[in-house]
Amino acid sequence: MPHPNFPELRMRFLHTGVLILVGFALVTSACSHNTSVRESLAQATRGVEQGPRILADYQPWFGDRDHINVGYSTQDPAVLRKQVQKAKEMGIYAFAVDWYGERRPFEDRSYAILQQVSAEEHFHICLMYDETQEDNGHATEDALEAFDKAYRAYIGPNAPGHEWYVTYNGRPVIFIFPKRGNTDWDRVRAAVNQWDRPPILLYKDDPPAKYMNDFDGLYAWIHPGEHWDPHGRDWGKEYLERFYKKASDHPGKIMVGGVWPGFNDTRASWSLNRHMDRRCGATFEDTLKLFHQYDNPDHPMPFLLIATWNDYEEGTQIETGVSDCNGNRPITETASR
Repeated sequence: MPHPNFPELRMRFLHTGVLILVGFALVTSACSHNTSVRESLAQATRGVEQGPRILADYQPWFGDRDHINVGYSTQDPAVLRKQVQKAKEMGIYAFAVDWYGERRPFEDRSYAILQQVSAEEHFHICLMYDETQEDNGHATEDALEAFDKAYRAYIGPNAPGHEWYVTYNGRPVIFIFPKRGNTDWDRVRAAVNQWDRPPILLYKDDPPAKYMNDFDGLYAWIHPGEHWDPHGRDWGKEYLERFYKKASDHPGKIMVGGVWPGFNDTRASWSLNRHMDRRCGATFEDTLKLFHQYDNPDHPMPFLLIATWNDYEEGTQIETGVSDCNGNRPITETASR
């Protein structure tokens, strides 16, 4: 399904590099089969060297009985290998994997296997640490234990596959997904500063003001402007505009852009009945256009995070494409507990 203005768009997007072309190919292929998506992305990104590195958030919990059945296990190396190969064909640089430390052994095991597979496939990977939701006074200790495990097992110089862990200016990158905000990030920052290469810590939106200096940057995540529209019409324009304008308020901080295809959590066991319509691929296209609009060529954003690769429970997966106009509906089975 070629775009009528492909030559013009390609020239306009070239300076932004691989990211814009990847997004363009995803959108223009949205109404065709997934094979066409892969082929279009591979063709669009061939020979392009400039631009931000594209990361896709990855959910490592499928196959666990607490989550829906998506037809595969994230602990199956053959499945992971196919996913990595497909992501590489799409022009994706790395997976940013949701991870809870040893609080959730299933996800930790999935991550370990995925890092091994990624290293074998010469694909990059990094952690997105999910803060504990518990109000038990142990959030800081949980984080300290998790970061210690991350360094020993996945990031440090003795960790298998650490060469393929995502870095920025030589430092490993860790995304932080906040929950209750009970972590003392001053203590965590002091601990990780003892690593041979202190990590780049990236926080979703804004960290608590008292911990701002502990973080190296901010990243955007799926959100409407103010409130979730019951009809799914708010695709996040106002939210993203506010996020990108924060760059002037936080000089020196790394800003990580965000794109997403839509959202629908009605099939998740924790559903809040939130919905953001995919609009036949237009939601992905519009979030991508905003990234292009606000990316300053003098101070370009080094990463762009796609939310997500495979979160079928919240309807944000791009693994199956970005459109909802060709039978590409989320899996309907709910989690068993």
